[in-house]
Amino acid sequence: MRLILSARSDEQLRFAAQLGCDGVMSSLRPEEYPDGYFEYAPMAALKTGVESYGLTLEAFSTLPWRLCYKWMLGLPGRDEQIENTQKSIRHMGAVGIPLLVFNVHALRFYRTSRDTRERGGALATSFEWAHVKDVPLMAGGPSTDPDLIPESHRRPIGDEEMWENYAYFVRAVVPVAEEAGVKLALHPDDPQVPAIAGVARIMRSPEAMRRALEIAPSDNLGVKFCVGCFSQMGADVAQEVRRFGESGKVLLVDFRNVRGTVDSFRETFLDNGQEDMPGVMRALVEVGYDGPVGPDHAVRLVGDGPRGERYWAYAIGYMRALLQVLQSQS
Repeated sequence: MRLILSARSDEQLRFAAQLGCDGVMSSLRPEEYPDGYFEYAPMAALKTGVESYGLTLEAFSTLPWRLCYKWMLGLPGRDEQIENTQKSIRHMGAVGIPLLVFNVHALRFYRTSRDTRERGGALATSFEWAHVKDVPLMAGGPSTDPDLIPESHRRPIGDEEMWENYAYFVRAVVPVAEEAGVKLALHPDDPQVPAIAGVARIMRSPEAMRRALEIAPSDNLGVKFCVGCFSQMGADVAQEVRRFGESGKVLLVDFRNVRGTVDSFRETFLDNGQEDMPGVMRALVEVGYDGPVGPDHAVRLVGDGPRGERYWAYAIGYMRALLQVLQSQS
Protein backbone atom coordinates (compact mmCIF):
# COMPACT_ATOMS: atom_id res chain seq x y z
CA MET A 1 0.00 0.00 0.00
CA ARG A 2 1.34 3.41 -0.96
CA LEU A 3 0.66 6.59 1.03
CA ILE A 4 -0.12 9.66 -1.08
CA LEU A 5 -1.15 13.29 -0.84
CA SER A 6 -2.59 15.65 -3.43
CA ALA A 7 0.23 17.93 -4.53
CA ARG A 8 1.34 20.05 -7.47
CA SER A 9 3.70 22.90 -6.55
CA ASP A 10 7.34 22.46 -5.56
CA GLU A 11 6.48 23.34 -1.97
CA GLN A 12 3.64 20.81 -1.85
CA LEU A 13 5.81 18.09 -3.40
CA ARG A 14 8.62 18.81 -0.95
CA PHE A 15 6.11 18.61 1.90
CA ALA A 16 4.83 15.22 0.70
CA ALA A 17 8.38 13.94 0.41
CA GLN A 18 9.22 15.17 3.91
CA LEU A 19 6.24 13.28 5.33
CA GLY A 20 7.54 10.10 3.72
CA CYS A 21 4.74 9.76 1.17
CA ASP A 22 5.32 7.30 -1.64
CA GLY A 23 3.61 9.40 -4.27
CA VAL A 24 1.03 12.03 -5.07
CA MET A 25 -2.21 12.56 -6.88
CA SER A 26 -2.10 15.68 -9.02
CA SER A 27 -3.70 17.50 -11.95
CA LEU A 28 -3.12 20.09 -14.64
CA ARG A 29 -4.03 23.75 -14.30
CA PRO A 30 -6.85 25.05 -16.56
CA GLU A 31 -4.40 27.05 -18.68
CA GLU A 32 -2.62 23.77 -19.47
CA TYR A 33 -5.61 22.25 -21.27
CA PRO A 34 -6.96 25.15 -23.39
CA ASP A 35 -8.35 22.79 -26.04
CA GLY A 36 -10.44 20.74 -23.62
CA TYR A 37 -8.11 17.79 -23.13
CA PHE A 38 -4.85 16.96 -21.36
CA GLU A 39 -1.84 17.46 -23.60
CA TYR A 40 1.23 15.24 -23.46
CA ALA A 41 3.84 17.94 -22.76
CA PRO A 42 2.45 19.47 -19.54
CA MET A 43 1.71 16.02 -18.13
CA ALA A 44 5.23 14.82 -18.92
CA ALA A 45 6.68 17.93 -17.27
CA LEU A 46 4.51 17.38 -14.19
CA LYS A 47 5.57 13.74 -13.93
CA THR A 48 9.24 14.71 -14.19
CA GLY A 49 8.78 17.32 -11.47
CA VAL A 50 7.06 14.83 -9.15
CA GLU A 51 9.77 12.24 -9.67
CA SER A 52 12.50 14.80 -8.93
CA TYR A 53 11.34 14.63 -5.29
CA GLY A 54 11.57 10.84 -5.18
CA LEU A 55 7.79 10.51 -5.52
CA THR A 56 5.59 8.73 -8.06
CA LEU A 57 2.68 10.34 -9.90
CA GLU A 58 0.06 7.82 -8.87
CA ALA A 59 -3.08 9.36 -10.35
CA PHE A 60 -4.76 12.34 -11.89
CA SER A 61 -7.45 13.76 -9.64
CA THR A 62 -11.05 14.19 -10.66
CA LEU A 63 -11.71 15.08 -14.29
CA PRO A 64 -12.52 18.82 -14.25
CA TRP A 65 -16.24 19.65 -14.37
CA ARG A 66 -15.95 21.86 -17.45
CA LEU A 67 -14.46 18.93 -19.39
CA CYS A 68 -17.26 16.51 -18.60
CA TYR A 69 -20.51 18.30 -17.68
CA LYS A 70 -22.00 17.97 -21.17
CA TRP A 71 -21.99 14.19 -21.19
CA MET A 72 -23.19 14.10 -17.59
CA LEU A 73 -26.17 16.32 -18.41
CA GLY A 74 -26.77 15.01 -21.94
CA LEU A 75 -26.08 18.40 -23.52
CA PRO A 76 -25.13 19.23 -27.11
CA GLY A 77 -21.38 18.80 -27.46
CA ARG A 78 -21.18 15.70 -25.28
CA ASP A 79 -19.53 13.66 -28.05
CA GLU A 80 -16.77 16.24 -28.38
CA GLN A 81 -16.16 16.13 -24.62
CA ILE A 82 -16.01 12.34 -24.72
CA GLU A 83 -13.56 12.45 -27.63
CA ASN A 84 -11.44 14.89 -25.65
CA THR A 85 -11.51 12.56 -22.66
CA GLN A 86 -10.30 9.78 -24.94
CA LYS A 87 -7.42 12.02 -26.07
CA SER A 88 -6.57 12.77 -22.44
CA ILE A 89 -6.50 9.08 -21.60
CA ARG A 90 -4.26 8.27 -24.56
CA HIS A 91 -1.84 11.03 -23.56
CA MET A 92 -1.86 9.82 -19.96
CA GLY A 93 -0.94 6.35 -21.15
CA ALA A 94 1.88 7.70 -23.28
CA VAL A 95 3.28 9.69 -20.34
CA GLY A 96 2.88 6.78 -17.93
CA ILE A 97 0.21 8.13 -15.58
CA PRO A 98 -1.71 5.01 -14.55
CA LEU A 99 -5.00 6.27 -13.11
CA LEU A 100 -7.69 8.88 -13.81
CA VAL A 101 -10.42 9.66 -11.27
CA PHE A 102 -13.87 10.67 -12.51
CA ASN A 103 -17.34 11.06 -11.09
CA VAL A 104 -20.94 11.78 -12.05
CA HIS A 105 -21.40 14.90 -9.90
CA ALA A 106 -23.40 16.63 -12.63
CA LEU A 107 -23.89 19.66 -10.38
CA ARG A 108 -20.93 19.98 -8.02
CA PHE A 109 -22.60 20.97 -4.78
CA TYR A 110 -20.39 19.43 -2.13
CA ARG A 111 -20.82 21.07 1.29
CA THR A 112 -23.01 23.67 2.95
CA SER A 113 -20.36 24.85 5.45
CA ARG A 114 -16.57 24.95 5.62
CA ASP A 115 -16.40 26.37 9.15
CA THR A 116 -18.12 23.77 11.33
CA ARG A 117 -16.47 23.50 14.75
CA GLU A 118 -14.73 20.22 15.43
CA ARG A 119 -12.57 18.90 18.25
CA GLY A 120 -10.75 21.70 20.04
CA GLY A 121 -12.29 24.30 17.77
CA ALA A 122 -10.77 22.94 14.55
CA LEU A 123 -12.72 23.89 11.44
CA ALA A 124 -14.31 21.23 9.25
CA THR A 125 -16.64 20.98 6.30
CA SER A 126 -20.20 19.78 6.82
CA PHE A 127 -23.42 19.19 4.91
CA GLU A 128 -27.08 19.78 5.75
CA TRP A 129 -29.48 18.60 3.06
CA ALA A 130 -32.22 20.77 4.54
CA HIS A 131 -30.23 23.81 3.38
CA VAL A 132 -30.10 22.79 -0.29
CA LYS A 133 -32.87 20.32 -1.05
CA ASP A 134 -35.14 23.09 -2.28
CA VAL A 135 -32.60 25.13 -4.25
CA PRO A 136 -33.75 26.24 -7.72
CA LEU A 137 -33.30 24.08 -10.79
CA MET A 138 -29.69 23.87 -12.01
CA ALA A 139 -28.51 26.19 -9.24
CA GLY A 140 -25.07 26.09 -7.71
CA GLY A 141 -21.55 26.74 -8.92
CA PRO A 142 -20.72 27.10 -12.62
CA SER A 143 -23.99 25.40 -13.63
CA THR A 144 -25.73 28.76 -13.12
CA ASP A 145 -23.84 30.15 -16.13
CA PRO A 146 -26.30 30.33 -19.07
CA ASP A 147 -23.38 30.10 -21.50
CA LEU A 148 -22.57 26.64 -20.14
CA ILE A 149 -26.08 25.26 -19.79
CA PRO A 150 -28.54 26.98 -22.16
CA GLU A 151 -32.01 27.79 -20.88
CA SER A 152 -33.50 25.29 -23.34
CA HIS A 153 -31.75 22.46 -21.50
CA ARG A 154 -32.49 23.50 -17.93
CA ARG A 155 -34.86 20.78 -16.83
CA PRO A 156 -35.05 18.09 -14.16
CA ILE A 157 -32.98 14.97 -14.87
CA GLY A 158 -33.99 11.75 -13.14
CA ASP A 159 -32.12 8.62 -12.17
CA GLU A 160 -32.57 6.60 -15.35
CA GLU A 161 -31.57 9.44 -17.66
CA MET A 162 -28.44 9.98 -15.59
CA TRP A 163 -27.70 6.25 -15.83
CA GLU A 164 -28.08 6.46 -19.61
CA ASN A 165 -25.68 9.40 -19.73
CA TYR A 166 -23.16 7.54 -17.60
CA ALA A 167 -23.43 4.40 -19.73
CA TYR A 168 -22.97 6.40 -22.94
CA PHE A 169 -19.74 7.84 -21.55
CA VAL A 170 -18.21 4.83 -19.89
CA ARG A 171 -18.80 2.50 -22.85
CA ALA A 172 -16.93 4.98 -25.04
CA VAL A 173 -13.92 5.54 -22.80
CA VAL A 174 -13.24 2.14 -21.23
CA PRO A 175 -11.96 0.54 -24.48
CA VAL A 176 -9.59 3.50 -24.95
CA ALA A 177 -8.38 3.14 -21.34
CA GLU A 178 -7.68 -0.54 -21.97
CA GLU A 179 -5.64 0.30 -25.06
CA ALA A 180 -3.74 3.07 -23.27
CA GLY A 181 -3.05 1.08 -20.11
CA VAL A 182 -4.86 3.63 -17.92
CA LYS A 183 -7.31 2.71 -15.19
CA LEU A 184 -10.47 4.71 -14.45
CA ALA A 185 -11.59 5.14 -10.84
CA LEU A 186 -15.22 6.10 -10.29
CA HIS A 187 -15.82 8.28 -7.22
CA PRO A 188 -19.19 7.95 -5.44
CA ASP A 189 -21.50 10.93 -5.38
CA ASP A 190 -20.83 13.17 -2.42
CA PRO A 191 -23.18 13.93 -0.79
CA GLN A 192 -25.29 10.90 -1.73
CA VAL A 193 -28.70 12.58 -1.64
CA PRO A 194 -31.26 11.57 -4.32
CA ALA A 195 -31.00 14.87 -6.21
CA ILE A 196 -29.78 18.44 -5.92
CA ALA A 197 -31.15 21.35 -7.97
CA GLY A 198 -33.34 18.98 -9.96
CA VAL A 199 -30.54 16.66 -11.09
CA ALA A 200 -30.26 13.11 -9.79
CA ARG A 201 -27.17 11.86 -8.00
CA ILE A 202 -27.03 8.20 -8.93
CA MET A 203 -23.79 6.93 -7.36
CA ARG A 204 -25.24 6.98 -3.88
CA SER A 205 -25.03 3.40 -2.63
CA PRO A 206 -22.67 0.40 -2.82
CA GLU A 207 -25.22 -1.31 -5.07
CA ALA A 208 -25.17 1.64 -7.46
CA MET A 209 -21.38 1.50 -7.63
CA ARG A 210 -21.53 -2.20 -8.48
CA ARG A 211 -24.13 -1.51 -11.16
CA ALA A 212 -21.85 1.18 -12.61
CA LEU A 213 -18.96 -1.26 -12.96
CA GLU A 214 -21.16 -3.90 -14.59
CA ILE A 215 -22.18 -1.53 -17.41
CA ALA A 216 -18.67 -1.72 -18.91
CA PRO A 217 -16.94 -4.70 -17.30
CA SER A 218 -13.18 -4.24 -17.47
CA ASP A 219 -10.04 -4.64 -15.40
CA ASN A 220 -9.46 -0.97 -16.20
CA LEU A 221 -12.64 0.27 -14.48
CA GLY A 222 -12.97 0.34 -10.71
CA VAL A 223 -13.76 2.63 -7.80
CA LYS A 224 -12.09 5.34 -5.84
CA PHE A 225 -13.13 3.94 -2.46
CA CYS A 226 -13.95 6.96 -0.33
CA VAL A 227 -14.35 5.75 3.24
CA GLY A 228 -16.30 8.87 4.22
CA CYS A 229 -18.75 8.45 1.34
CA PHE A 230 -19.47 4.82 2.14
CA SER A 231 -19.89 5.75 5.80
CA GLN A 232 -22.37 8.50 4.89
CA MET A 233 -24.29 5.91 2.87
CA GLY A 234 -24.74 3.86 6.04
CA ALA A 235 -22.74 0.97 4.59
CA ASP A 236 -20.64 -1.57 6.48
CA VAL A 237 -17.42 0.03 5.25
CA ALA A 238 -15.00 -2.80 6.06
CA GLN A 239 -17.34 -5.30 4.42
CA GLU A 240 -17.56 -3.15 1.28
CA VAL A 241 -13.75 -2.86 1.21
CA ARG A 242 -13.64 -6.65 1.12
CA ARG A 243 -16.35 -6.95 -1.54
CA PHE A 244 -14.78 -4.44 -3.91
CA GLY A 245 -11.21 -5.31 -2.93
CA GLU A 246 -11.47 -9.05 -3.42
CA SER A 247 -12.62 -8.48 -7.00
CA GLY A 248 -9.75 -6.07 -7.66
CA LYS A 249 -12.05 -3.08 -8.05
CA VAL A 250 -10.50 -0.78 -5.44
CA LEU A 251 -8.12 1.42 -7.44
CA LEU A 252 -7.53 4.26 -4.96
CA VAL A 253 -8.65 4.96 -1.38
CA ASP A 254 -9.73 8.23 0.25
CA PHE A 255 -9.05 7.60 3.93
CA ARG A 256 -11.27 10.02 5.84
CA ASN A 257 -13.75 9.85 8.71
CA VAL A 258 -17.13 11.52 9.29
CA ARG A 259 -19.93 11.84 11.81
CA GLY A 260 -23.57 11.65 10.77
CA THR A 261 -25.63 10.43 7.84
CA VAL A 262 -26.06 11.70 4.32
CA ASP A 263 -28.76 14.17 5.42
CA SER A 264 -26.50 15.76 8.04
CA PHE A 265 -22.81 15.05 8.48
CA ARG A 266 -19.45 16.66 9.11
CA GLU A 267 -15.83 15.77 8.49
CA THR A 268 -13.71 14.92 11.49
CA PHE A 269 -10.33 13.64 12.55
CA LEU A 270 -9.47 10.07 11.59
CA ASP A 271 -9.63 9.00 15.24
CA ASN A 272 -12.78 10.95 16.11
CA GLY A 273 -15.51 9.73 13.73
CA GLN A 274 -18.04 6.97 13.43
CA GLU A 275 -15.87 4.63 11.37
CA ASP A 276 -13.41 2.14 12.81
CA MET A 277 -10.48 3.37 10.73
CA PRO A 278 -8.05 0.71 12.04
CA GLY A 279 -10.66 -1.86 11.00
CA VAL A 280 -10.92 -0.33 7.53
CA MET A 281 -7.14 -0.35 7.14
CA ARG A 282 -7.06 -3.94 8.35
CA ALA A 283 -9.60 -4.90 5.68
CA LEU A 284 -7.44 -3.26 3.01
CA VAL A 285 -4.39 -5.20 4.21
CA GLU A 286 -6.32 -8.47 4.38
CA VAL A 287 -7.61 -8.24 0.80
CA GLY A 288 -4.08 -7.55 -0.38
CA TYR A 289 -4.74 -4.03 -1.60
CA ASP A 290 -1.44 -2.57 -2.78
CA GLY A 291 -2.55 0.68 -4.41
CA PRO A 292 -2.50 4.32 -3.32
CA VAL A 293 -4.29 5.52 -0.20
CA GLY A 294 -4.43 9.10 1.01
CA PRO A 295 -6.28 11.41 3.41
CA ASP A 296 -8.92 13.79 2.09
CA HIS A 297 -10.92 16.87 3.17
CA ALA A 298 -8.56 18.46 5.66
CA VAL A 299 -9.78 19.59 9.06
CA ARG A 300 -8.13 22.98 9.62
CA LEU A 301 -6.10 23.12 12.82
CA VAL A 302 -4.95 26.21 14.70
CA GLY A 303 -2.32 28.08 12.70
CA ASP A 304 -3.01 26.01 9.58
CA GLY A 305 -2.76 27.34 6.04
CA PRO A 306 -5.59 27.09 3.52
CA ARG A 307 -4.43 23.65 2.37
CA GLY A 308 -4.46 22.20 5.87
CA GLU A 309 -0.81 21.09 6.01
CA ARG A 310 -0.96 20.42 9.75
CA TYR A 311 -3.90 18.11 9.24
CA TRP A 312 -2.17 16.28 6.38
CA ALA A 313 0.85 15.71 8.61
CA TYR A 314 -1.39 14.34 11.38
CA ALA A 315 -3.27 12.10 8.92
CA ILE A 316 -0.21 10.65 7.19
CA GLY A 317 1.37 9.93 10.58
CA TYR A 318 -1.79 8.20 11.77
CA MET A 319 -2.06 6.13 8.60
CA ARG A 320 1.61 5.15 8.60
CA ALA A 321 1.34 3.95 12.19
CA LEU A 322 -1.71 1.83 11.37
CA LEU A 323 0.04 0.30 8.38
CA GLN A 324 3.22 -0.48 10.31
CA VAL A 325 1.30 -2.23 13.08
CA LEU A 326 -0.94 -4.22 10.71
CA GLN A 327 1.87 -5.22 8.38
CA SER A 328 3.98 -6.39 11.31
CA GLN A 329 1.10 -8.66 12.34
CA SER A 330 0.53 -10.17 8.91
